Amino acid sequence: MQRRNFIKSLTVGSSVLVAEAVPSLAYSLEKTRDQFRADIIIYGGTSAAVTAAVQAARLGKSVIIVSPDKHLGGMTSGGLGYTDTGNKTVIGGLAREFYHRIYLHYDRPEAWTWQKKEEYGNKGQGTPAVDGENRTMWIFEPHVAEKVFGDFISENHIRVLRNEWLDREKGVKMKNGRITSVSTLSGKEFKGRMFIDATYEGDLMAAARVSYAVGRESTSRYNEKWAGIVKEVFHHGHYFESKIDPYKIPGNPSSGLLPRITADLPGANGEGDRKVQAYCYRMCLSNHPDNRIPFPKPQDYDPYQYELLVRVFNSGWTELFEKFDPIPNHKTDTNNHGPFSTDNIGMNYAYPEAPYALRQQILNEHKTYQQGLMYFISTDPRIPHKIQEEFNTWGLAKDEFADNGHWPHQLYIREARRMVGEKIMTEHEILGKKPVTDSIGMGSYTLDSHNTQRYITTEGYVQNEGDFGIRVPEPYRISYASILPQKKECENLLVPVCLSSSHVAYGSIRMEPVFMILGESAGTAACLAIENKISVQQVNYDELKRQLEKQGQKLG
Repeated sequence: MQRRNFIKSLTVGSSVLVAEAVPSLAYSLEKTRDQFRADIIIYGGTSAAVTAAVQAARLGKSVIIVSPDKHLGGMTSGGLGYTDTGNKTVIGGLAREFYHRIYLHYDRPEAWTWQKKEEYGNKGQGTPAVDGENRTMWIFEPHVAEKVFGDFISENHIRVLRNEWLDREKGVKMKNGRITSVSTLSGKEFKGRMFIDATYEGDLMAAARVSYAVGRESTSRYNEKWAGIVKEVFHHGHYFESKIDPYKIPGNPSSGLLPRITADLPGANGEGDRKVQAYCYRMCLSNHPDNRIPFPKPQDYDPYQYELLVRVFNSGWTELFEKFDPIPNHKTDTNNHGPFSTDNIGMNYAYPEAPYALRQQILNEHKTYQQGLMYFISTDPRIPHKIQEEFNTWGLAKDEFADNGHWPHQLYIREARRMVGEKIMTEHEILGKKPVTDSIGMGSYTLDSHNTQRYITTEGYVQNEGDFGIRVPEPYRISYASILPQKKECENLLVPVCLSSSHVAYGSIRMEPVFMILGESAGTAACLAIENKISVQQVNYDELKRQLEKQGQKLG
């Protein structure tokens, strides 16, 4: 598989301080030179980080968000505006408040810059975009989501330090099974009573030597039907429907494989591996002439990387625009669709555990691949004329991601590390076959994995593997114990994003509304642990349940 010369180092700049925090009723927030102190230290800039911080602040605790990201909100503000809701009735608490604030924003005439509200339509994923009866809206532009998160932060006087990267080698100090402080590469030290890892990667969790998994368990590990390798499971349309030749010279294996196809054997169905489902960027595109920027040609553009796509089009495939999902103001949340699309299959295996410099190389390669794909479709003469003509009515949205060349700032890390904690969520809990008695929130989305590898079948054709989409019969409960490390490993850490889950179960849990729900519940549990001077594992569930229900969380 062809690779390029990548950037070899990651520049870590100075932090940005946002909104001074007011003293809490408990541990006063303190700063001495490069030392910071608060009741709760949250590492990460995701939607879960924001809801965890907001709830902790509302419960009277001092809190600091230490974010490696410049922008808050993760994928919710990073292009995923066509929300994966599942059953929206089980979305409560701060998550529902977020979508209510989205509704209020678009209820104002001035929010409709590029189209009239009545022209927008009301298409959503599993639910209408706008629920007027409950005053919620589930579909939105990236910059609107980021503004809502910013309002949450400023209204609750939460201190945020951005562009602060955890020192993963020696930055986590522990004593008697508890984290005492974390340090960043810039030299800042953060001391707290409780810590929350709200990253997509689980870096704080791993640096604290908490057990975790990467990749796919075998079917025998948890007795899951959908675990491990899943060849010839075709549920999403993200597979090769036609028999397409994988070789540079069709019919001639000695000529070598086209780019982005592996010669490695895929393995047997049900076997586990350490491979990770594909990542992509969720692009925000516009077809409004005054808000459309033509797709740029990336610096390392190589049209040969997309030879396989030409063969897909030549086979008669015409579904290119299937996932140009509409969001307000003549824009899209554009996601992967089809056998060769924005998912960069097989190029992310090292990402979950990679050092920062290697992660940056992987990010750069994903960006080059996807920008090159867009440029290829828009310019290459071998693309069917009718498809190319329609494609060129689209471009990057000029009023989104302005400080990043109008390209999303967040790669869609669908899955990285997953904690092996006090309880592991599996497909049995998701599908209602095993009960959960300590619910801290609910999920309802399909068991959903994207492809993991692109290989050669025994017949000699190219095929993708790893994709499945299994309907969840009804909403399910998510266990409090699943966001807890094993007590013997750490007593004051909660992990609401890289929670304890099998690969199969994580395919449903990994939705942004669920991350917001679990972030809020993690912040609540951290406050109770502080107030009762106990470990997170010792928090009384009945007390936690009462508080969560008081906050409007849906638990069952």
